[in-house]
Amino acid sequence: QITCFTIISSTVALKSYFNYWFAEKAIDSNRGLQQLYTGCSSTLNETNPWWRLDLRDVYQVSEVVITNRKDCCAEWINGAEIRIGNSLENNGTNNPICAVIPDIPSGMSNNYSCNRLEGRYVIIHIPGDWKILTLCEVEVYGYLAENLAVAGTAIQSSTSSDWFAEKAIDRGLQQLYTGCSSTLNETNPWWRLDLHHIYRVSKVVVTNRKDCCAEQINGTEIRIGNSLENNGTNNSICAVIPAIPAGESYSYSCDGMEGRYVNLIIPGDMKTLTLCEVKVYGEVL
Repeated sequence: QITCFTIISSTVALKSYFNYWFAEKAIDSNRGLQQLYTGCSSTLNETNPWWRLDLRDVYQVSEVVITNRKDCCAEWINGAEIRIGNSLENNGTNNPICAVIPDIPSGMSNNYSCNRLEGRYVIIHIPGDWKILTLCEVEVYGYLAENLAVAGTAIQSSTSSDWFAEKAIDRGLQQLYTGCSSTLNETNPWWRLDLHHIYRVSKVVVTNRKDCCAEQINGTEIRIGNSLENNGTNNSICAVIPAIPAGESYSYSCDGMEGRYVNLIIPGDMKTLTLCEVKVYGEVL
């Protein structure tokens, strides 16, 4: 089922904005009604202007539709890059490219196929100096990517009170203590997800606790493989988490690593592993 999700539970950001040309005006559903300055978003004249849509989950994006300004300045859109992915590095402008816009006629809408690129963020970006990015409407179409974690089984090295392992795969958006898993304060705490089948894992998304203690996740290793030796903590490393800000979700690319088990472990003494949500994406072998 194809879904337009630009106007469903999404948020937008803009590098800068001019007067009342706010970022959200590009997702106000006014594609055919208002292509004048009153209905568009716009940055200032600056270096590398960008506009970013947060879909709040990982989607397979099939198509992006962009509507250009009608009253003037149609050429301002020329050279804009459409990027899709899960990284916020460099404000998301390092994500893979779906398309480059050579031009869009004044007041017109052009469609760009993204071939199911996966990502939480859709970024429109014009590289270069003295650029202005104006968008009158952005529509995004695609499919919700399957989160493999929800069909799995989670366990952890120990449990603090009622911070059970399965709370990290409950699809909840709760980032307070009531919605997270947590170990005791111990040596080498770990959390393990059994996917029940061997998958090629493309990415793991980890959500940190919001109310306190965000630094507890620092140094966590994400490991993927088929071994249960040493509770699975000897499997290959996908990524090491340096830090995740309180209440934020960060994505880690695993480049198709194969495995049945996804382990998160913090090496060292007197460590506590708290996870508010873990999502896993990939394909079955």
